[in-house]
Amino acid sequence: MQEGLTIGEVSGKLGMSSHTLRYYERAGLLRPIPRTEGGIRRYQEQDVEMLRFLARLRLMGMPIHQIREYAELARSGRDTFEARGELLTKHRSEVIARIEELQRNLEVLDLKIEMYSRGCTPLSAPGDPCAEKLRGLLERKN
Repeated sequence: MQEGLTIGEVSGKLGMSSHTLRYYERAGLLRPIPRTEGGIRRYQEQDVEMLRFLARLRLMGMPIHQIREYAELARSGRDTFEARGELLTKHRSEVIARIEELQRNLEVLDLKIEMYSRGCTPLSAPGDPCAEKLRGLLERKN
């Protein structure tokens, strides 16, 4: 029996396609995965944990080139803790800005839903506080 997990096992465990796992390796996001004599990839637990984190970064909108930079730093060892922290801190700021923008957009959406539930729109209800608030939100700059 071979040590490690096959690509199919990792795919099932993480909910990522085999194609995505191979792409992550080719793109330099993951170290080259050791293979058996027959060419079958064998992932170690450290690979699975790295994939989990890299996938999370991707879900948070981090561009592939930044994920690659992070992965390269991580493979370089403890001496890169500061650089990794800076990269993640910068991305965190970007995520917070997107969350704030989504909150503003959600406010507009909620107000519009409230207006429809009351049977009015900005055009049909001049002077309506809801309609005035919506106009203000839509005119507001980010």
